[in-house]
Amino acid sequence: MIKLLVVDDEKNIRLGLKTMIEREFPGLYQVMTATQGAEALELYRSEGADVVITDIRMPVMDGITLIEKMSGKSGAHRPIVIILSGYEDFEYAKAAIRYQVMDYLLKPIRRDELFAALRKSEEDLKKQSQLAEQIAMTEAYRNQLQSRRLQEFLLQPEIPEEEVAKLREEIGFEGYSLPFSVAVLAYKYDDGRNMKKDELKSLAEHMLSSVKGELNAALLDSEGRVVLIGGPQRKFAEMSQLAAEKDLGGLLMGISEETGRLEDIPQCYEEARKSLEYTFIYPKTRLIWYGEMMKERQYFAVPEEEIRKLGNILGTNREKEISALLHSIFRIDRLPGIEISYLEAVSRRINERVLDEVFRVYGEASVEVLKLYRKVGNMTNFRHFHDYFRSLEQLLLDLNEYIKGIRSAHSEHGDMKEAITYIEDNYHRPLNMAMVSNHVSLNYSYFSEAFKAYTGENFVLYLKKVRIRKAKEMIGTGTLKLSEIGAAVGFENTKQFSRVFKELEGISPFEYRGKLFAGQERLSILGKTDELE
Repeated sequence: MIKLLVVDDEKNIRLGLKTMIEREFPGLYQVMTATQGAEALELYRSEGADVVITDIRMPVMDGITLIEKMSGKSGAHRPIVIILSGYEDFEYAKAAIRYQVMDYLLKPIRRDELFAALRKSEEDLKKQSQLAEQIAMTEAYRNQLQSRRLQEFLLQPEIPEEEVAKLREEIGFEGYSLPFSVAVLAYKYDDGRNMKKDELKSLAEHMLSSVKGELNAALLDSEGRVVLIGGPQRKFAEMSQLAAEKDLGGLLMGISEETGRLEDIPQCYEEARKSLEYTFIYPKTRLIWYGEMMKERQYFAVPEEEIRKLGNILGTNREKEISALLHSIFRIDRLPGIEISYLEAVSRRINERVLDEVFRVYGEASVEVLKLYRKVGNMTNFRHFHDYFRSLEQLLLDLNEYIKGIRSAHSEHGDMKEAITYIEDNYHRPLNMAMVSNHVSLNYSYFSEAFKAYTGENFVLYLKKVRIRKAKEMIGTGTLKLSEIGAAVGFENTKQFSRVFKELEGISPFEYRGKLFAGQERLSILGKTDELE
C-alpha cells in the first residue's frame, strides 16, 4: 500500500482529496492528512510517506519549507511531491523545479489532472523500487565477491607484490578504516552445540554496530567461523562486554594485533584464530587478545602407559585413582601453559584405548552412558576444556560401575540360575529379555552380557531352543495338532513355529513327527515279533 500525505489548511480540500483518491484507487493508498507544514513534517518523520500532496501557502510552515525539510541536506530518500496552489506564481514554480517536484496543480483541482498525477507517481515509485532492487542485488553480489576473495586471501600467507594493487581493488581496501584488527568468533551453547553460522554472522555485525565499531568486512572462513575485520581494537572488548550483559555467554572471540596494511590480514587472521582456539582452555573466558596470549607453550609425549593403566583399573573399585590418573594424564596442573594439540592428542588416545575398548569387550551400556560417550568422543562438543574433562570423568566413573556390574553378574550365578528357571516356567508366554532382566533385577545390558557368559548363547537363541525342546516333547505325546503345539510353546503362528523348528532341527515339525512315529511303529512291530518268538 502506498503511503500518501495530504497537507492543506482548508478542511474541505483535505477531506475532498482523501475521498476522491480512496474512491478512485480502492485499497491502493493509505491516506494521511495534516493542516499545515509543521504538523505534516512531524507526521512524515514518524510514519513516512511515499507521495505528498501539499498546498503552498499555509500558516506556521508553508509548503516550500516543508519540501525543503523533507528533502534533507544529505540527499536522503525523498517522497514524490505534488504541489497545490491557488496562485499562478512563477516563484513557486521555480522552487518546485529546484526540489524536483513531480507536478504542480492549480486550484480548483481537476479530478482528471489529480488522477493523472497519481498514476504517474505510481509509475515513478515502481521504477524507484526496481532500481533499489537492482542496486541491492549489485551490492550483494559485490559483497559476495569481496568475501570470496578475502576467504582465499586468509589462507594465502604471502601475496606477490604485483597482485597487491589488484587485491586492494577487489576487496575495496581503500574504503577500510585504519588501523584495524581481525576477530574470529564462534558461539557455543551450554550443551556444546554451535550457533548457525549465518545467525552468528548477523549477530556479530549487529553487536559491533551497537558499540559503534567500524566494520570493514564480515565473512565466514573455511571452517564456518565468523571473521570480522574492523576496529578499533577496544570496540571488540566492548562487544564482548555487551554479549555478557545480554546473557550471550557462548560468544567466544579471538582478536589479532592491530595493523593498517593489507598484506598483514592473513597473519592477523592466524593470530585471531589461534587466540579463539585457546578460549577452550580458560573457563569463563570469552575473549583472548593475541598480544596478551602466552606464545611459548609446552607439549608433552602422550602418556601411553598411564592411559593403558586407566583402562585396566575400570571396574576394580578404585574410583579415586581414576580421577587422580585422569588429572595426571591431562597435566591439569600445567593447563594454562599447555599446547592445545596435546589435549587433543590425549583425548583421541583415550577414545581409542579406553572408551572404544570398553564397548568392544563389554558391549553397549545404558542409553544415558551411550549419549555421554558420543558427546565425550569429540572435544569440540564442549565450550571449555573443564566441561569436557568433567564429562569424561563422569563417563569413566559410569563405565567403572557398568563393568563392576557385569563382572559381578558373571561371578555370582544365582541371578542367572533364577533367570533360567523363569524362562523354563514362562517360555509359553510372549517372553523377551527385558522381562527376564527385570525379574532378576539386573540392568538390561548387564543381564545380556552375564546371560551369554553363563549359557554360552544369546537370549533369543536360548529361548528358541527351550521352546523347540518343549515342542518336541509335546509332539512325542501325539495328543495335539502341530498348530496347537506351536501356540502352546509361545510362537505367534504356525509359520514362525515351522521356520524356527527347521532352523534348529534341520527338518520341519511335520517331518519330525513322521520320523518319530515311524520309529515308534517299528519298535512296536519288533516288540510283537519278540513275543511270538
